[in-house]
Amino acid sequence: MLSSTGIVIGLIVLYFISCIRILYEYQRGVIFRMGRALPEPKGPGIVLVFWPIDRMVRVSLRTFVHDVPEQDVITRDNVSVRVNAVVYFRVVDPMKAVLEVEDYRYATTQLSQTSLRSIVGQVELDELLAEREKINRRLQEVIDQQTDPWGIKVSLVEVKHVDLPEHMKRAMAKQAESERERRAKVIHAQGELQAAEQLAQAAAMLEAHPMAMQMRFLQTLVEVGSENNTTIVFPIPLELIRPLLEPKKQR
Repeated sequence: MLSSTGIVIGLIVLYFISCIRILYEYQRGVIFRMGRALPEPKGPGIVLVFWPIDRMVRVSLRTFVHDVPEQDVITRDNVSVRVNAVVYFRVVDPMKAVLEVEDYRYATTQLSQTSLRSIVGQVELDELLAEREKINRRLQEVIDQQTDPWGIKVSLVEVKHVDLPEHMKRAMAKQAESERERRAKVIHAQGELQAAEQLAQAAAMLEAHPMAMQMRFLQTLVEVGSENNTTIVFPIPLELIRPLLEPKKQR
């Protein structure tokens, strides 16, 4: 039979084996010994947790992705919209994440929702639609500043979708259509202006060189004659027939 000493040694060995904990590369362990937290987090690798005087809280250092649900927000110009976002954050100080807040993930997600409503409520609708990057940076700065005492680093915040009321969609569609019509009219007017300027330059050049007008008439006659036409309309300058139209002076 086994001696009492062997039994004790076996129990001690089993106790130490039961105290072994393995932490992955992305994990850290905050150990409380008799209710007091040890100065530094443990891991990765093998960690001894001496039950029942020790208790270990595992903390993941990987980036968490939180999908902020849709929030009903009224913008600064009194437009009701529904906005959702996504937040990327991770733990940079495991001690603060465990000691300073009860549940750092829940606290960060709730803070993200309130910050989203607050920041979007401070901007106008046009700014929300056109300057999305600016709003994202502002959200990231605000959330990161408030979660810093918890040992949380917010790396990125992105506004995913902005849902507008139906009447606002119709109004924006009419505005876009009117803007396109305005641009079309402006482009047409600019084309007419450029054409008029070119015609004015051509007229000034022809006026300075009368023979150029005659050459232009001959060129037009050639172009018209190249077609299979039975009738040719050819303009005659008034200067050529004006002497025939004027009454003869009395001798």
